[in-house]
Formats: sequence, structure tokens, C-alpha cells
Amino acid sequence: MRNGFSVYDAHCHIYPEKIAARAVAGTDTFYGEHSTGRGTVADLMQQGAAAGIDHFIVQSVATTPRQVKSINEFIAAEVEKNPEKLTGLGTLHPDSEDIAGDIEHLVALGLHGVKLHPDIQKFKIDDYRCLKIYELCEGKLPILMHTGDYRYDFSNPNRLIPILQIYQGLTVIGAHLGGWSIWQEASRQLSGFQNLYVDCSSSFPYLKPEEAREIILRYGTDRVLFGTDYPMWPPEQELDYFFSLGFNEEENRKMLSGNVRRLFGI
Repeated sequence: MRNGFSVYDAHCHIYPEKIAARAVAGTDTFYGEHSTGRGTVADLMQQGAAAGIDHFIVQSVATTPRQVKSINEFIAAEVEKNPEKLTGLGTLHPDSEDIAGDIEHLVALGLHGVKLHPDIQKFKIDDYRCLKIYELCEGKLPILMHTGDYRYDFSNPNRLIPILQIYQGLTVIGAHLGGWSIWQEASRQLSGFQNLYVDCSSSFPYLKPEEAREIILRYGTDRVLFGTDYPMWPPEQELDYFFSLGFNEEENRKMLSGNVRRLFGI
């Protein structure tokens, strides 16, 4: 609990102990940042507890199709050890020869949705290879998707809008307020899509509070999830910033726990 609110962190990356340091370093290089966490479950739960976070949505990303099965089994195993604290998302890769089988497997593992990172996995959101994923997840599994990067053209609004228009029963959660590094542009283009939700991870360190509040209100507090992007930023710092935005009790409750619980069936 924090300030009287139950807090669910909707965006956390975890890795096996043996590869965590290497995985975190790779992400740091990609974004030009320096993560404050170690990327392990133990560190996540220790930092989260100190910040007052009650529950974590955990995930990882497959950079090749052959990683999908092992990553999903790792996430599921960690959730099984800590079912009161963790909810898991599975990964998919558009180059897999059996996307339907991969989805069936992650559902059988008890995972609650799918995480995709087009910029790291190097596919365009509207690429034909991905359409099978959207078709099979529509109405069944929410997709938490990295969105936005001024450096590339994998996950910007021009790629996401056609998918939201075609697959209107698909629930997409656009990470980083719908567009990392292009927050204002993305929110103006995407806020009208009712099948799009967003999380606020990896956004607060780059935005002035008045900008963050404006963007959140543009989407509407019914469609925003609190997330830290662990291990990137100190969870306590992220929560302090969130509470500084001055939302009322009902709005805080939605963004800190209600919306994510509803979307992932927790």
C-alpha cells in the first residue's frame, strides 16, 4: 500500500539470475540509460516492497522465435512461486512457425496476456507477419506493446492506428503513454481509440508534471495504468511523481490498481 492505495505495477521486466545483468545492460544500451534495478524477481520484490507496491505484472521479450517457449515457461514458473505478488504475460515472435501453438502454450501456462516490443524484436506493428497474433488474441488476450520511438518506424502511431481500426475487439496497452519519446504526438493521434489503453512507464523522467497530467487526461484515467518499467527507474521515485500529479482518490484508484486488474482479470 502507498498513501492508502493498493498499487499494481503494470510493467516489469524480469530475467533469470544467470542472464539478468547481461539483459539489463542490453536494454540500457538500446535506450542510452542506466537501470537502477538488477532485473531479478528478488530485486523487483525488494524494491517494490520498499516503495509500497503490492503486485507486479511481469514479462520478458523474445528476440528470436526459439526463445518464446523458454521465456514463457520462466515467467510462469516465477508466478507459480509468488502467485499473490506476480501476474505473468507471455511473449510471442512474429517469425514463429507456430504462433497458434505458442499462444495455446502460454494460455496453458496460466499467463494473462502478451508482451510485444516491436522496436527490439524489429518488426513493424502493421507487418503482415503480425496479423495472426492480433487475430488470435482479439477478444481473448490483451497485448502490452512497446509504442513509440523517434529513432525508428516500428511502433509509432502510423503503424498502430491501422491495427486498432481493423481489430476493434483487440485490447492493446500502449506502453509509455502510447509513444515513448513522442508522447504528445502519440496521445493526440491515439486517444480516440477505445480499444487502446496506455501505461505511464518510462515517461515521467522525461516529462514535466503538467505535460504528464495533460497526456493522461487526454486518454482518460479509465484507460491509464501505473507502471515503472522495472528495472529502469526507482519505483519509489515513480510513485512519488505519480502522486504529485494531483489526481483525485477515484482516479488514483483506477490507475494504480483498478484498470490493470480489470484488463488482466486479476
